[in-house]
Amino acid sequence: MSQEFRALRSEKTEQGFSTSLVDTDVSALPAGDVLIQVQWSSLNYKDALSACGKPGVTRQYPHTPGIDAAGVVVSASDGPWKAGDRVIVTGYDLGMNTSGGYGQFIRVPADWVVALPQGMDLRYAMLLGTAGLTAALCVESLLDTGLSPDQGEVLVTGASGGVGAVAVALLAKLGFTVIAGSGKADAVDWLKALGAADVIGREALSAGTEKPLLKPRWAGVIDSVGGDILVNALKTLKYGASAACCGMAGSAQMNGTVFPFILRGINLLGVDSVELPLDIKQQVWDVLADEWRLEQPERLLAAEVSLAELPVWFPRILAGAVRGRVLVRVAD
Repeated sequence: MSQEFRALRSEKTEQGFSTSLVDTDVSALPAGDVLIQVQWSSLNYKDALSACGKPGVTRQYPHTPGIDAAGVVVSASDGPWKAGDRVIVTGYDLGMNTSGGYGQFIRVPADWVVALPQGMDLRYAMLLGTAGLTAALCVESLLDTGLSPDQGEVLVTGASGGVGAVAVALLAKLGFTVIAGSGKADAVDWLKALGAADVIGREALSAGTEKPLLKPRWAGVIDSVGGDILVNALKTLKYGASAACCGMAGSAQMNGTVFPFILRGINLLGVDSVELPLDIKQQVWDVLADEWRLEQPERLLAAEVSLAELPVWFPRILAGAVRGRVLVRVAD
């Protein structure tokens, strides 16, 4: 099949990495079972890492980033898909080493694709995107331990980021008392509008790093920051409580002791949305479209941008200067 389309392409130049809108052809896409015309995508931290050539994400350039895509099936050679199906693709290798959602077409294996749930449109799916899926998995992991609203406050670190903001909104919808941790003073009112009962600053969350244990407070924690923030959160979990860890925006290092684990019986739960089995991924999307559907999702929105407008957001998200979600309009 030969068909021209527009895509953002990142490439290495003598001055460094640059990203620009180019014309390309469907025939240049990698082999795969399902050809999808992308209508919406979103901006994630990993997208900016790929676009800017940061090590450990994308191996070969030129490359089209975009770990999220929602669109319509054009053709399929395998799996249950047929032309006209509305679908979502997140994670796996999309946008990392496989041409991603910042192009108007993608071609991927059939087992990367989930059906757009009933009651959800493609735009809303990408307003959530990988960040929303990850937040939902974190919430689910805590619920699976038996966490309930009557057990006390739940801390969400990095609350002004994509994962954190969706986690705050989801937990509030489920009736939890949510304390949002954020270093952005201008995000306080916004986080409370999302459902946070209170907001705590980065300095307070980092206090007491030299101590092996701190006063227990949290019935649960969702952390996307890592580093000292996560270690201190573990020190302040109540007896038998759990923290769901899904990111390292602050640091990948953990400099703590085993004391919270062996003296308070706490749990550290790792959460991954990239290589998640497809059937589980479909189940979580279905829940997000139904019981966990947010009533005011537009509050999450930092901006809605076109492909041409997107590159200026890469350095912003890498600098921690993006609050909430950036929705990317891919279709013309």
